[in-house]
Formats: sequence, C-alpha cells, structure tokens
Amino acid sequence: MSAAREAIRQPSALRGELRLHEPMAEHTSWRVGGPAERFYLPADLDDLVMFLGQLPPDEPLFWVGLGSNLLVRDGGIRGTVICTRNRLKNLRALAEDRIYVEAGVPCGHVAKFCAERQLDGAEFLAGIPGTLGGALAMNAGAFGGETWPWVERVVTLDRHGTLRRRTPTDYTVGYRSVRGPAGEWFVAAELKLVRNEDSAGRDKIKALLARRNETQPTNLPSCGSVFRNPEGDFAARLIEAVGLKGFRIGGACVSEKHANFIINTGAATAADIEALVLHVRDTVRQQQGRELIPEVKIVGVAPASGAIE
Repeated sequence: MSAAREAIRQPSALRGELRLHEPMAEHTSWRVGGPAERFYLPADLDDLVMFLGQLPPDEPLFWVGLGSNLLVRDGGIRGTVICTRNRLKNLRALAEDRIYVEAGVPCGHVAKFCAERQLDGAEFLAGIPGTLGGALAMNAGAFGGETWPWVERVVTLDRHGTLRRRTPTDYTVGYRSVRGPAGEWFVAAELKLVRNEDSAGRDKIKALLARRNETQPTNLPSCGSVFRNPEGDFAARLIEAVGLKGFRIGGACVSEKHANFIINTGAATAADIEALVLHVRDTVRQQQGRELIPEVKIVGVAPASGAIE
C-alpha cells in the first residue's frame, strides 16, 4: 500500500479512521471513480459528531453508504467523504412494531430483521442495494414499496456536529425525492411497521429477490436503476423502444437484461458511464419526446461539457 493510501489516525479523542487520496472505485457499485482527498470512516455516531465538530466550516463534505446510487467522476472528490457503510450500524427493536436503524445499515439487513420479528411492510427494502441513509435521502423504493411511509422520525446531523430529531412533517417527500432542512444529513431513523404473527415476510423477501435476479443484471457492476420512471411509463420501456439495449460507450453498456441498467463490462471509466447516461437521456428525448431524470447522483471534479449536475 502506498503512503497516500495509508490510514492516518486522528488525535486520540477520535476513534475513526482517516485516509488520504482514497480511490472511490473501491466504494461504489460501478467500481469506477477517482480519489477522495480525504475519506473518513467513523467509529460510531458519537465519533462522527466529534469529527464534524473539528472540521473547518468551509470544508466540502460528501456522504457515501454502499455507493450503489453514485457515479464519481474520474477526477475524484475534493474535500472530505464520510463513509457510513458498516460504521453507523446500530439496528434494534424499540417496541413490538417499531425499530431504530442507523444510516449505515444495508436495506437488505433491515428487511431481514423485520421479517424475523414478524413485522410487515419492510420487505421491499430487500430489493434496494443501498443503506438506509441513502433510502431516506431519496425515498428509495422497489417492487411497489417506498421508504418514507414507514418513517416515524429521523435523526439528522449537521456539519457542526449537532444532532436533531425530526418528523416526516419537516420534509416534502415525493417519488424518489426528499426535501427538508438544508445542511443536515440523515444518520438514523425510527420505523413503524405492522406487527403480524402470521407474517410471511421471509417468503415475500425470497420471492422478491428471485424476481430481481430474473429481471436485473445483479451479477455485474451497476448502480441499479439509472433513471426514474416517468409518470405513466417505464424508463426501461422507453430505452428499449429507441433500440439502446446493448449499446456501448467504451466499457459501459446498456444491459441486455434490463434497459434501465448500465453495466461496467470490466474496463469502463466514469467518463464512459456518464457519456452513456447522457446519450440515453438525449436519444429518448429526441425519439420519444420524454425526459428521463437520472436517479443516480453524479459527482466529482472536472465535469465534461453537458455533464449532469
């Protein structure tokens, strides 16, 4: 490991791990992306609060969970990336029908936890390849279910290290969209499910995962669905209708199995993937007259002309 990749320990008061010039390709499901200037792995929520309290007020911050809905450009990310994956991992029952989940817990783990406790409602989370923090930030959904109908309250953290408890009334929630107080990030949530002693949650999860494996290229690097479904239609149908299944730019390819997936065939760059996202969007607009809005978040330095912001 090079000196630039070596973990650098913070002063003794902090228990997390700071890395310099950390390749983001190792932290995104597309397996591409340039380095983050600084990359912090908090020990837990208390450690993260302390870390943020010590940062300069103008330090750029970016949060990453599983990196499954993220494209980091080849120039990387300036500032500090905070990675919650397997760090903010507290998951526990609060009552018969309520659970507490921190932002770094994978959605699939939440689905399984609920099913084991005969709590209905969270099965759809098994189909979301991200963490709960990401699901909260975008009202993630799968197989007809969405995240926010089950949220009773959330815990947020601002850049100064201040924790707040908020309720859904503090947010405007829509399809793959959540708007709320600026400068705060989700670090935990309390979910209220439906207690059902006759629950078939485990069977539902197995069926959903089998369906996902049959219809999606789950064995190849991707970000999941690239575009939101436009009202009254499906992004995959529109992309297939313009003949883009299998279309490639460099190492990036529109999946033959599911047209709303772009896969890394093994040698793609972030620039390849972004160019293909733009090409798909523009082709559907020109030939179908429909505007596809990306679900994936595209970040990083040195954006090319016409890049999505």
